[in-house]
Amino acid sequence: MNNSILAIDIGTTNIIAIVASNDFSNKTNILGVGQSKSEGLKKGSIVDIDLASSSIDEAVSTALNSSGTQTKKATVSLSGANTKTLMSNGVVNIPSGQITLNDIKQVLKMALYNAQVISDYEVIHVLPIFFRVDDGTTISNPLNMNGSRIEVSVNIITAKKTALTNIRNALKKANLEIDKFVLCGYANAISTLDYDQKKLGACVINLGGATTQFVVQKGSTIVYNDFLPIGSENITNDIVSTFHTPYSAANMIKKQYATLLPYGDNENEQSIKKVKLPTLGNEAESKEISLEQIQPIIHARIEETLSIIHDRLLDSAAIESIDGGVILTGGMTFIPGIKELASKIFTNIPVKVANPKNIQNGYINFNSPMMSTIVGLLLYELDCEHSFELDSNSNLRQLVQQQSQKNSFEKDSSSQKNDSHEIDDDDHELTNIKHINQAPKKEQKKNLFGGVLDKLAKWI
Repeated sequence: MNNSILAIDIGTTNIIAIVASNDFSNKTNILGVGQSKSEGLKKGSIVDIDLASSSIDEAVSTALNSSGTQTKKATVSLSGANTKTLMSNGVVNIPSGQITLNDIKQVLKMALYNAQVISDYEVIHVLPIFFRVDDGTTISNPLNMNGSRIEVSVNIITAKKTALTNIRNALKKANLEIDKFVLCGYANAISTLDYDQKKLGACVINLGGATTQFVVQKGSTIVYNDFLPIGSENITNDIVSTFHTPYSAANMIKKQYATLLPYGDNENEQSIKKVKLPTLGNEAESKEISLEQIQPIIHARIEETLSIIHDRLLDSAAIESIDGGVILTGGMTFIPGIKELASKIFTNIPVKVANPKNIQNGYINFNSPMMSTIVGLLLYELDCEHSFELDSNSNLRQLVQQQSQKNSFEKDSSSQKNDSHEIDDDDHELTNIKHINQAPKKEQKKNLFGGVLDKLAKWI
């Protein structure tokens, strides 16, 4: 099947590969699924190409064999561990007087040309914040509009070339090629946010096994992107170091009994007050530990993680752009009470634990927060709700309404709202968000407009 795609989520704990395609009625068909344990990766980066390649090959081979296809080019998730985000603007003239797809591509490329991309970084996404035609109001879709000049403001997501080369080499050893990269946080936002959340602006936090990825999306663009080398594995390690027990025993305790709620709130915990933990180095011996002794360890680690995220959003002013709330996803969201704890940290901001959009199929259950990234990759490739952007190959991804493909999705009334040309006035403030992973704070402050400086004065 020539129109099938291969998506690979290279996670730090698991690798998931899926072969899929769209049929003529625009239903996404899952053709094959493969999964393997991640080897050769640490905190979002490849540290052993041979081990990583073997893990990727195991997952991909299973997916390809079950699908009966020979797809060798893959859309691959990219951790935010080695990324930077910067802003730029571009302007081009319109010789014909009517804006074409080529004009949109050229103005995006001009914005990219004007950006000061660091030499050892490679561009992954060029995402327009807004377009403007002949000094008019800000718009999201300038195609076929009349004018003599088109302007665009963009966010550019870049990644360290060495990190990308390591991923390419790992796939090459598995006889695969990279079709395109997609930022993990962007994929998470694609798979979990609805129209209203995007319009108002939302922060999507993926609490994973070894890393935490978080982005802020407003409208059709990622306005903030960040990463923490912290995940549920840190909770396991905390239990190991506190109670001097083997990793496997600590991991079992975390999976079965981890909670942020008072113990005794459910039947399972009412019947089990203590557990036996083997002693590290002498597993024949064991000691009884009260579950109430374990809860503060789990609570402290998760509270620290969410507090760091809150502080970074505050420091960057991105927190001003999340009226649509905080969306929690990823494996750590299975811990009871995590929504309540997050609500205490993100005061006056709605918090929701979200599963990705479910793709019905007979292979795999996507209705799980652990599937957010892989679902985002599939939607990035096969869904038709995306807006204009330049992908990692500098190719223009365009609005589905302008595509002539026969397999365009039929949208419901709510998704049709995305076609609106007008952008809210508060989108102007997106250009003022500073990126803490882009430049020293003093330099950032010089680049901010006066109005935003006033807003940030109480935090700086």
